[in-house]
Amino acid sequence: MAEPSANLNARYPASQSAQELKDIFQQVTVHSCPRHYNFHMHTHCSDGKLSPGDLMEQAIHLQLKGFAITDHHTIQGYQQACKWLENWRWTHPSNWSSKHPQVKLPRLWCGVEITSSLLGIDVHILGYAFNPQHQAFKHYLQGGAPMGEDRQAKSVIQAIQAAGGIAVLAHPVRYRRSPEELIPAAAAMDIDGVETYYAYDHPAEWRPTPDKTARVQALASAYNLLSTCGTDSHGMTLTRRV
Repeated sequence: MAEPSANLNARYPASQSAQELKDIFQQVTVHSCPRHYNFHMHTHCSDGKLSPGDLMEQAIHLQLKGFAITDHHTIQGYQQACKWLENWRWTHPSNWSSKHPQVKLPRLWCGVEITSSLLGIDVHILGYAFNPQHQAFKHYLQGGAPMGEDRQAKSVIQAIQAAGGIAVLAHPVRYRRSPEELIPAAAAMDIDGVETYYAYDHPAEWRPTPDKTARVQALASAYNLLSTCGTDSHGMTLTRRV
């Protein structure tokens, strides 16, 4: 049995194929989250309560197919989760193998959530499958919200895409301006997608808010944008927000 790789990017590359993830986003439906896919969650590396290890344990228990850790302005949670997953594979050789897996490991994608300015208000833009070492994007991963020109949504979108990633407008019905204003503006800046499926009223059992979802679905279709889903988990369970 081979020793765990010292270079985590060799096995869990941060700059994963954006096209592969786009293909997954094309398959996302109202039923995808929270037990198949979840592309919005936080650890204690930003403002969440779960450790990256605890988050990984829940992701495996839920048998997620794919997910992303999207801490604010940092990928420390993602990096720690990669190490946890590498150690898990090393210490559970009888439970996992590429030929005869007893445990189906979920696909972990690199992600981040960035505070940005769009139409004069603060919004959040999610980035996925980017290269965190890319010169255009490294300064967005220093733990603090960007300022000045770097905070402008167009700059954030361009930086994510320059780093090979996918840019998505998070929870577009949570802001001081309507999604009917924000989504067309973001689309004009060539954003890739919107977080269509989101539980705005924080139910005990996660499910997208029907009327708001319908509005975002219509706009995503009209502007040919990808749709994503996520619980935006900040608490102790991945199946709800808090």
